[in-house]
Amino acid sequence: MPISGNALVRSTAALLLVGLLALAAIVGTTIWLVERNQVYFDQGLQARIARSATVNLRNALQNAETGQRGFLLTGEERYLEPYNDALPQIPDLLERFNTVQKSYPEAAASVAALNAGVADKLSELAETIALTRAGKRDEAMAIVETDRGKDAMDEARTLFDGIITAADDRIVTGIEDQRGSTNALRWVTIIGAFVIFVVVGGSAVTVMAYTRDIAKARADLEAANAGLEDRVRERTDDLGKANEEIQRFAYIVTHDLRAPLVNIMGFTAELEGTVGTLQAYMNGHDDGDDPRWNDARLAATEDLPEAIGFIRSSTRKMDGLINAILKISREGRRQLRPEQLDLNDVIETSTAAVHHQISENGGSVTSDVKVPRIISDKLSLEQILGNLLDNAVKYQDTARPLTIMVRAALAAGNRILIDVQDNGRGIASTDHERVFELFRRSGAQSQPGEGIGLAHVRTMVRSLGGEITLVSELGTGTTFTISLPRDLRNYVGSVQ
Repeated sequence: MPISGNALVRSTAALLLVGLLALAAIVGTTIWLVERNQVYFDQGLQARIARSATVNLRNALQNAETGQRGFLLTGEERYLEPYNDALPQIPDLLERFNTVQKSYPEAAASVAALNAGVADKLSELAETIALTRAGKRDEAMAIVETDRGKDAMDEARTLFDGIITAADDRIVTGIEDQRGSTNALRWVTIIGAFVIFVVVGGSAVTVMAYTRDIAKARADLEAANAGLEDRVRERTDDLGKANEEIQRFAYIVTHDLRAPLVNIMGFTAELEGTVGTLQAYMNGHDDGDDPRWNDARLAATEDLPEAIGFIRSSTRKMDGLINAILKISREGRRQLRPEQLDLNDVIETSTAAVHHQISENGGSVTSDVKVPRIISDKLSLEQILGNLLDNAVKYQDTARPLTIMVRAALAAGNRILIDVQDNGRGIASTDHERVFELFRRSGAQSQPGEGIGLAHVRTMVRSLGGEITLVSELGTGTTFTISLPRDLRNYVGSVQ
């Protein structure tokens, strides 16, 4: 049975409506799953931080005990080096441990007991070392033989093991939750793609059937009016134009709907131009006596622009969210490759990449590296520095030439500090932590972006066993400080 024009319009409209509903469902479900995945990611990251803080505190306490034993046995000060190195670190490590454990109220009793045990152990270590230095080694050994320090250390080890096991369980649970969310996202994408393909296929079949009907009608018309050349030519021209329109419509449906997100963005831009033309027409004509004219004007000047704006913002947000989660996920799965690096070479390469952008506006970028060779992951370091330098260029203060200083120096605990300082427009104090959150941005949004750069940087820094902080003031500039271990292998080994 031939397909009428009204039937084509109705069936095509129905198929397009199904496609739009499917896209809306994909967008909504994807946003929800992405947000859930972020929650699971944050929980797992917090558990890793808690585990790392516990392991670092345990290692420092064990090093202190090792130094004490060596000193008591030999009486030589050089055996106290592990004790002397660990002792100043323990208060900071203990404070860090207590801070991260506040997120887990159920561990409050264990944390309190561990604090008491650490204090008791440190007291026993200090007392025995002081006695030995005073020449009272027998009294020191007598204290050791009371098992006071051993009991405190055994209890601390038990508590350490329990807290680490709990952190491991949280990490495993977070990974399983992320895997489930990722699988759900995959199925949503597959089902959504299937629905879109069905819509495209149905539209193509309908249009092709309609095109065949038009071609058959044209052939019948030519046969019936063979003697009427002028009429046939006229009708043929009309049918040719109609066929051209149908073919164009078929191309739009079969080609553009294969990538629904991209195509909706394209059609949105086209609709904006069409609405502009319609608005210009409406503004140039006035038929205030006809209520339908007023309704049409309201739709053209207010309703349509608002709807188009919503479509554009929704598709842009979906595209940005998907790209962002793929990027952190890939980075999270990438295997770190510790290798010996000349940090000065890495910094020089990164600054050279932005030198032209800075110098063409009268600015400068310099470096001051006072660090010997380190062992770390080169690609991660390049990405971290590249992101920070790109941000400095992007958010420079246009009222003055941009200057960037990159410094690197040794720090306590066999670590290094890298400062990236600029004189850009700065960051408000209320946003110092907010800028590191995923999909969050600070200040005037005068530059394009999705709010993932600094969140990605913090994730990479933490994967290298470090931390990133900032000091900034609006109108003055910003300094990002990165603390990293000199040897990545030690950190990777401590969190196994």
